[in-house]
Amino acid sequence: MGLMPQSLAVCCPACRREHVYAAPSYPCVCGAPVTPPLDPRGTPCAVTHRVWAEDWVTVECASCGRRGQWPHPELGCPCGTVVRIPVAGTLSEPGGEVPEVARSRHRPAFQPVTIRTARDAVTAAALYLRWLGYRDIRRADQRPPSGIGLAARGLLAQIDPTVHPAAVRDVECLWLTAMTESSGCAYFSLAGYAPDARTRADTLGVPLFVLDLTGTPQPVNSHADALDSADG
Repeated sequence: MGLMPQSLAVCCPACRREHVYAAPSYPCVCGAPVTPPLDPRGTPCAVTHRVWAEDWVTVECASCGRRGQWPHPELGCPCGTVVRIPVAGTLSEPGGEVPEVARSRHRPAFQPVTIRTARDAVTAAALYLRWLGYRDIRRADQRPPSGIGLAARGLLAQIDPTVHPAAVRDVECLWLTAMTESSGCAYFSLAGYAPDARTRADTLGVPLFVLDLTGTPQPVNSHADALDSADG
């Protein structure tokens, strides 16, 4: 098969406006950039509702051969339509699993993605969890009272992309849900945490992270420091 283009002309299915779309690159854990291959023969479609399985595509790193899940390429048209770009040559994972990220003391530095939208915040948290070595990252079965929930093998994560600091109730709800599922947990917030939420998280053993706009999770308490430095 020939090389797929890294950019192509896209016509918005709603207003018929023409765009030139360039495929984004994401960092593989080996450090090489991974770019979803665009399909010039495919048909762009409007995103009318979100389905987790359709928001991600599995692409093989050309450098190390590792298969990873990355956000499905999308374009925001000025008319307000979100256009999903067709992708070629993606791979299916048995059972829908994300390949395990090898944990080692020689793990490369985390490569963040810039946060501009709530979806970017979820992507940043998912990439970070993969970098830590968690498998089968997906939408959580139970929707949290606020924010967005992600689940992985052995961990339940909550991502709060709002401009309000996370409250103590948010931390307690995450901890209780994780306890019922016999799972660990972690909280990611863009706006930080209320003082009583931080105190309660320390008591319950909940790792707290703040997502800066570069997409890098910053540990807020000692539990987050321990998770960030874990070698698996």
